[in-house]
Amino acid sequence: MSRQKKAQIIDSLREAFAQCSIGVLTDYRGLSASEITILRRRLGESDVRYRVVKNTLARFAAERAGKADLATSFDGPVAIAFGYGDITKPARALADYIRTSKSSLTIKGGFLGDRLLTSDEVITLSTLPSREILLAKVLGGMQSPIARLVNCLTAPIVGVARVLQARIKQLEAE
Repeated sequence: MSRQKKAQIIDSLREAFAQCSIGVLTDYRGLSASEITILRRRLGESDVRYRVVKNTLARFAAERAGKADLATSFDGPVAIAFGYGDITKPARALADYIRTSKSSLTIKGGFLGDRLLTSDEVITLSTLPSREILLAKVLGGMQSPIARLVNCLTAPIVGVARVLQARIKQLEAE
């Protein structure tokens, strides 16, 4: 491979490292080319790019992107799933693929911003609900005390209204 081609690959990887919201490193040993193509299609549906990288070029790109800690993670065959939206999507898509296809693909780790993630942390990310669901749960938790207060304050008034309504029905029956 020529120096110019290597420089282009390093630049494209550096941009991917800088722009992605999360990256998941995988060991793709044992996957055939057709299985990798199927995996790429599944990940593409989740707005995730999957790239097989050369370790030395990936190290240079990681250092240039300001992720020098990540450079130590490139051992053996490595492919990276770059996620650009929701941070749980790449982890969830990879975990689903591993579970459904029973393939030999393994998650080696990842990175979230400047923080390195272990494989266990990536798997934990795959089990988290989406951002919208988490926001809905937080909002529901914030509204719950207010709803209880309103119920407590209106309970005596509702009780008086029910007693009066019962008395009105009793008088109409006579």
